[in-house]
Amino acid sequence: MSEKVSWIGAMDPREKILNLLLVAVPVTCYFSYIAHDESMAFFSSLVAIMPLAFLMGRATEEIALRTSESLGGLLNATFGNAAEMIIALLAIYAASKAASGSETEALMVNLVQASLIGSILGNLLLVMGLAFVWGGIHYTEQKFSQTQVSSNGSLMLLAMIVLIIPAVFNSTVGGTEGDEGVATLSHVAAIVLLMLYGLFLYFQFKSHVDLFATESHNHEEPEMSQRDAVILLVVATVLVSWMAEILVHSVEYAADDMGLPHLFIGVILLPLFGNAAEHFTAVTVAGKDKMDLSFAISMGSSTQIAVFVAPMMIIVAWVLGVPLTFEFGKLETVSAFLSVLIVNIIASDGKSNWLEGALLLGTYVVLGAAFLVHP
Repeated sequence: MSEKVSWIGAMDPREKILNLLLVAVPVTCYFSYIAHDESMAFFSSLVAIMPLAFLMGRATEEIALRTSESLGGLLNATFGNAAEMIIALLAIYAASKAASGSETEALMVNLVQASLIGSILGNLLLVMGLAFVWGGIHYTEQKFSQTQVSSNGSLMLLAMIVLIIPAVFNSTVGGTEGDEGVATLSHVAAIVLLMLYGLFLYFQFKSHVDLFATESHNHEEPEMSQRDAVILLVVATVLVSWMAEILVHSVEYAADDMGLPHLFIGVILLPLFGNAAEHFTAVTVAGKDKMDLSFAISMGSSTQIAVFVAPMMIIVAWVLGVPLTFEFGKLETVSAFLSVLIVNIIASDGKSNWLEGALLLGTYVVLGAAFLVHP
């Protein structure tokens, strides 16, 4: 009990105000299940995700204090992507129940593809950019593991090849044969990516764990017990996923009200709020000069989306008979490839400053504008 009291007492006024926004959770439930006002449910779910994201980040940071920053980053990326996985799974399930070749099936498939690409762009450019800027305000120069940059960057480039090849193949072959070839190619690539991600985890946490070793956190004592931190992380993750589920079901009504393109909502809005958990944590820990943890969250989350979540969704869609492939569209594919390229260049020296963060944020704004004006 004393540990819980000390944690509550340690919160600054901003954190307490943020926690007051938890009232948006029952408000979202009211609009969604009682009032059946989908537009209000959309907006209230956006607000509800913010305090839940903070609680998830706080719990993950507490767990990271007892482990390494690499493991803490992996945990945050995994639980932060839970909402994204649920959104994708629900959309795939809805597509499987729709008639083959119908508008509903096409809409759900496009929503999955857009949200996956949006998660990669958001974590690589927005989250890492904010982390570099916020950390750069407090410190002239910050350092992080070059091994993380190299290993994650290599996996991300491989994932980009997986996105580019199906698009090139389909444009070259075309027709029914092209569609069938892209589907087969996507299934093979999904299996390969999942195997490589498993090997990457083994490399990082077993065979070459010394390369990812980071400084200990002996200078900072945990404010919560490990049991309380784990419980808080699980509960917050479940609630974030729940709110994200309501958000995706109400997005069509909100799109009509606001007049926003579906592609912009899928690529920008859904990942922005659905992945708010790791967004908040990555920026917060960067201000504490924990750049290894911040980088592991932002880059690690993108890597996990690209080489675990995306291929897993391809496999699930394959089983359910949904035509989901790695052909994500030219604008989405080029945007993702260029984002991976600029991040690899900027982070290759294992150092960061606020100007590099501003460059990443500028890139994200330009890409966001492209998706906003896309017909």
